[in-house]
Amino acid sequence: MVRTVFICVFMNCLLLQVSKTHGQDLVPTESRLEPLNRVAFTEGPAWHPDGSVFFSDIENNRIMRRDADGTLQVYRSPSGKANGLVFDLEGRLIACEGGNRRVTRTNADGSLTVLAEAFQGKKFNSPNDITVDSKGNLYFTDPRYGDRDTIEMLDESGKSIEGVYRIGTDGRVTRLLEHQVSRPNGIAISPDDRYLYIAVNSNDDQGSYRELWRFEFDAVRNLVAGSGQKLFDWGSDRGPDGMAIDQSGRLFVTAGLNYASPPHETAGKYRAGVYVISADGKLLQTIPVPIDMVTNCAFGGPDRKTLFVTAGHKLWSITVKEPGFTQWPTQ
Repeated sequence: MVRTVFICVFMNCLLLQVSKTHGQDLVPTESRLEPLNRVAFTEGPAWHPDGSVFFSDIENNRIMRRDADGTLQVYRSPSGKANGLVFDLEGRLIACEGGNRRVTRTNADGSLTVLAEAFQGKKFNSPNDITVDSKGNLYFTDPRYGDRDTIEMLDESGKSIEGVYRIGTDGRVTRLLEHQVSRPNGIAISPDDRYLYIAVNSNDDQGSYRELWRFEFDAVRNLVAGSGQKLFDWGSDRGPDGMAIDQSGRLFVTAGLNYASPPHETAGKYRAGVYVISADGKLLQTIPVPIDMVTNCAFGGPDRKTLFVTAGHKLWSITVKEPGFTQWPTQ
């Protein structure tokens, strides 16, 4: 089934199609994807209960904050080319600093604490995206896009390791995935802490992987061996980047292109948008975005029914029917 909605871009409205499958209708008919602010290359939105939204401006090497009244201000500059952001269980902002190759925490007094910058004596590739579980453990992906000359994460055979890591509440860093997925990017955890979701976006050749994977946790937050399951595949189109999850466990995954990016990424079946996917891999609905490079999304608002989306050089928002899930603050 296809449902027509209007998406407003500044003063112009684009007539687009929101696809709906498997009987799902998660976006109200009257909802419009609204541009909130324009900066440069946006990433990693994170909502704060005071009504503000934090997001990364990678191109200008800063973290931005949009206040509840719409005021836009620079929160931190330089940011170490921050990418993914999340609040920990104490409300402190955690950032994947891709440029500095580390994960940091901004404390209440504004000081920075480096949580992780190396594993087994080797610097990370470029921490990309991050999430937190109900116990306060942090999980992040460590791919390397672009120049690979400075990669230190190599296995015994010399093959690069683009892994997934956990920072425990005791500060200990553990590698959870090594070669099980190719180029991990976005990351999410199910509301019941049962599953770890990884967006795989290896976009540098036509044969690369552009998939959504699910892994199962055991009782001590390690991954069950052999539990990896591919849920969705974007083929040769632009693969998944960041994602958010709602209270029912549905994934909202940013992916696709409106215009092909040759020679590696096509714009075929999967156009730029937010893909709503069930926990078992069914595509439920697609929220189109009228600009390419849809990078990430996060739920917020007092009822968690606002989805904030970073795409191109803008921060966007759209109202959804079912509330999203956030570890902090608890609802």
